Amino acid sequence: MSESILSVSELTRYIKGILETDSLLPDTWIRGELSNFKQHSRGHMYFSVKDENSRIQAVMFAGHNRYLAFKPESGMKVLIRGEVNVYEPYGQYQLYAKEMQPDGIGSLYLAYEKLKASLEEEGLFDASRKKAIPVFPNRIAVVTSPTGAAVRDIVTTLKRRYPMAQITLIPALVQGDQAPASIEYAIRQADATGVFDVLIAGRGGGSIEELWAFNDEQVVRTIAEAKVPIISAVGHETDYTISDFVSDLRAPTPTAAAELAVPNRVDLLQKVAAQKQRLLLVMREQMKREKRQLERLQKSYAFRYPAQLIRQKEQELDTQMERLKRSSERLIEMKKTAFIQLKRTVQHYHPSERIKQVREKLDRQEQSMKREATQQLANSQQRFSNQVEKLHLLSPLKVMNRGYSLAYQQITGELIKSVDQAEPEEMIELQVTDGTYICQITGKVKNKPRRDTVD
Repeated sequence: MSESILSVSELTRYIKGILETDSLLPDTWIRGELSNFKQHSRGHMYFSVKDENSRIQAVMFAGHNRYLAFKPESGMKVLIRGEVNVYEPYGQYQLYAKEMQPDGIGSLYLAYEKLKASLEEEGLFDASRKKAIPVFPNRIAVVTSPTGAAVRDIVTTLKRRYPMAQITLIPALVQGDQAPASIEYAIRQADATGVFDVLIAGRGGGSIEELWAFNDEQVVRTIAEAKVPIISAVGHETDYTISDFVSDLRAPTPTAAAELAVPNRVDLLQKVAAQKQRLLLVMREQMKREKRQLERLQKSYAFRYPAQLIRQKEQELDTQMERLKRSSERLIEMKKTAFIQLKRTVQHYHPSERIKQVREKLDRQEQSMKREATQQLANSQQRFSNQVEKLHLLSPLKVMNRGYSLAYQQITGELIKSVDQAEPEEMIELQVTDGTYICQITGKVKNKPRRDTVD
């Protein structure tokens, strides 16, 4: 008898194993009313599900309830999909909820989930196949009911944000048995024209039955096949239809769809104004830099004394040409002398002749050395003269000979280059070519250069 006695834990674990191997309990749907609903600070939901005769404890962990499109409350009738299992510490069975929907739409929701899973597996929801919404659309098609609030919200928002866009309303039924065919036809007609940059398809909020036309498979496939980018705008922010998943962009409301379809004209004008200001600033800075560069060039030596610079360069060119000419002549002379020497060496082999030739060679070398020394001396003198001439050109006395003078502070002897270096009543020395003036400043005028010239 003792062999058949189980501990509480063993019994609970045995029951748990039976429940886990059952074909129905690991994944089942139940219908009931929520009671004792509580949400833990960590996000988990604890509640009971009851009907007229029974109740079951349930829990929905945060990893699953974060996707709920509504807020559960006690007294709410719901459909729940989950797993029935045993909570071992208390030895009681309970429901581990994975999905929850308000009751009354059970069959529609199951059909919705089945079609959604099938189309997702087919790849119609892949981001890679979605088309980009143009930034500045010129022509916009709106597929919705012409009498609903959605069309007023869409058109009003489009005209307010981007009045230059052309809006074409393509009427369609958005509720009822004829709605799917009407929506499909309207989208195909708009796409076939090839003139629209973007298409908005949708309607205002409602129950799942009222929004069901946008869950129709043919409507969804028509959206997927369209060449024009489509923005889905069905219901309120918490409403999701299969058209939302297959469209190129999902908007939470019709008004939001219009905002996503076009830019805001006010924002564009502000950006243009900001870009204009930045461009003007850059242009002004560039002009300032170019003006400073021009002023530096105008003050450079080449611009102030172009004729003198040309003369100086011409003289340097003459000097270099003379130097090249002398070097060439000297090289030719050396080559000629070497040739004659070699010729005589070949023709004369007699010792006396060799002695004579050696003596003559020594004489020639002596004369050549004298000529070379004379030439070197002449070249050095010429270079010295050139340097003296350059110094003479740069001499302050040379400048003063042309009518200029130099001003010095009497006390410090500092050269005066600016009117800011001396003040009225101060004594200065004004040096000219043959002497110096002792002057007293009676006044000064800044930035008014003399316009007369000195030859």
